[in-house]
Amino acid sequence: MQEAYAHCTALVRTADKDRYLATLFVPERVRSHVFALYAFNSEIASVRERVKEPLAGAIRLQWWRDVLTGDAAGSATRNPVAAALIDTVDRYWLPRDILAALIDAREFDLHNDAMPTLDAYEAYVRSTTSALFALVARLLAGDDARASKASDATGLAYGTTGLLRAFALHSSRGQIYLPVEVLNQCGVPPSDIVAGKGTPGVRAALAAMRGKAARRLAEARTRLLDVPSVARPAFLPIALVDVYLARMERADYQPFHTRIEVPQWRRQWALWRAAHALKNDAAADPSD
Repeated sequence: MQEAYAHCTALVRTADKDRYLATLFVPERVRSHVFALYAFNSEIASVRERVKEPLAGAIRLQWWRDVLTGDAAGSATRNPVAAALIDTVDRYWLPRDILAALIDAREFDLHNDAMPTLDAYEAYVRSTTSALFALVARLLAGDDARASKASDATGLAYGTTGLLRAFALHSSRGQIYLPVEVLNQCGVPPSDIVAGKGTPGVRAALAAMRGKAARRLAEARTRLLDVPSVARPAFLPIALVDVYLARMERADYQPFHTRIEVPQWRRQWALWRAAHALKNDAAADPSD
């Protein structure tokens, strides 16, 4: 099992560097299990990139559902991510329905259907990114209602920022994660996104979504003040939201061409400051 967890750590370090860096500040007692959850997420999130047809992607997602139910027990033991995931789920009594809902939400990724409404968009992000924050918080603090509420806002802030960062990639593949509801409000037909037209309306729609991410970030930070200190490291990735949103506010930002990247040293510095700020907040809170 140690090799399975080592594989997960290496996978996250390559495929999800921001979460990898944030997890270095998580207590060592659960760190390998956090990497197992993030490795599972990377496997699910990358299915679209590794298949040519939606049916092939659906088969892969079904295999992961079978892993959770035990119907793929034989092949799961031969897959290091699956093996580490099930070991983590069993050790910490993680709710499998949350993981199953995460898989279900990723069905949307396999097709080029436009995200219809803001409600549908938020449901997608809640089932994917918010759920992941909630699961990591459970590893640290068990089932805590305050951590659950913080996971919702944190996931919406971090998940929205991630989708905005991937806007150029998604649009090049014909995927539209910006809600059609928001596009309509800005006078943008979905076809403009697929065609790569950087119109004022497209910029307005992207700005509107950045505004939503920023508001969710403010809500998350407020909710984190009530979260037990032991659970707070689960939420460290949101320290990078401001950094990425600021990059997209620059005058040279070209939605269909600009890669939203930040030097690793800046990300590490932001995470280090956030980690120490959380410790200071916990020390100053006598009720914790």
